[in-house]
Amino acid sequence: MLDIGQIHRKEYESDADLSRQLVIARAPGRVHLLGEHGEPKSSLCLSSAIDRYIYVAVSRRKDNSLRFFAANTDERKRSSITNLKYKREDRWSNYIKVAIQVFASLGCLMKGLNITIQGDIPQQIGLASSTALEIATAVALRAFFKVTITDRDLIGRILKEREAFFEKTVSFIDYSIILNAKADGFIIIDEHKKESKVVPVDLTGYKILIIDSRVPRINVEQELKQRRHDVRRGFETLFPHKELTEINDKILASMNFTELQGRMSETIRRRMLFVIQEMRRIAEAEDALQRKDFQLFSRLIFHSHEGLRDLYEASCPETDWLVKRGQETEGVSGSRMTGLGFGGCTYAVIKEGSIPEYKKRLEDYERIFGFHPIIYEAVPAQGACLISV
Repeated sequence: MLDIGQIHRKEYESDADLSRQLVIARAPGRVHLLGEHGEPKSSLCLSSAIDRYIYVAVSRRKDNSLRFFAANTDERKRSSITNLKYKREDRWSNYIKVAIQVFASLGCLMKGLNITIQGDIPQQIGLASSTALEIATAVALRAFFKVTITDRDLIGRILKEREAFFEKTVSFIDYSIILNAKADGFIIIDEHKKESKVVPVDLTGYKILIIDSRVPRINVEQELKQRRHDVRRGFETLFPHKELTEINDKILASMNFTELQGRMSETIRRRMLFVIQEMRRIAEAEDALQRKDFQLFSRLIFHSHEGLRDLYEASCPETDWLVKRGQETEGVSGSRMTGLGFGGCTYAVIKEGSIPEYKKRLEDYERIFGFHPIIYEAVPAQGACLISV
């Protein structure tokens, strides 16, 4: 199988300046373990990068055009520096254009570029493949143009350009995970402080299984918008004299759950209760991982899924069933829905020797629900990096 450097040279051999620099970078996908449904302005998220990657190769062209090649699908797109704008039909190449715009705004000499992408991050199942594409392209371009810019500033500029490009608010969390993750641990992201820290984890002999339920997701954005609205109203009820950015994990952890009774509707109370419990679980999970207490970590993960099911109501019968099979399998250290919910994926942290038994327990899934689940095996991975310059 050709590597991306060979693919790139073969694709552009007739119209590239191949005597000059070829830069290759890669960025991993990610899986959320806890916390992705918290209040965005004041919550934490426990996640892991995974060893599924997007690779990006960049070289100079002889002319002033921008050419993009997706090796996996044999698709080609083109643009120009003067026409860097969102086009629905450009799909994946829009994310490349976001990264290019970052460096154009920095005043880099933007002549023609050839860009090739290749990867194995599963698409459209919530593993941040589009963010990985933006980051891999940005890391490659940073080296290509020899720009001195910190990861933190790079994230800030990508967020600014992406929000302007797509006219949609974007979270800092995925970018920080993909840039800052380590292969020997999970990562905790503080959305408000824009900070991250790695919690060392020895997963020797374990895998992270990601199970795509294949359940079609309908009206997910509308459902999540309502839940976020409920949570925001709950915060305003509990903390009427505080800005959301002032509310931190210590304040939430000190809340007495009984105080929630009678101060808001039952629906809002349940949504808020989940967010507060989830904040506590992340702190407890960090402590459990530091003490190598996988039993406690497993209980926290299972309890989180129960909260997503019963309080936040973002699960569905199919993902509940997949998680339940994890609970029944010896060697599983936690299983939970991950991502937006209402279908989508679950994950299981599992001993490698238990994988056949777990897969066997999933054999009835298609017969019961009519969908054939797809299982991906992964391990924690290092953040984005250069492969060659």
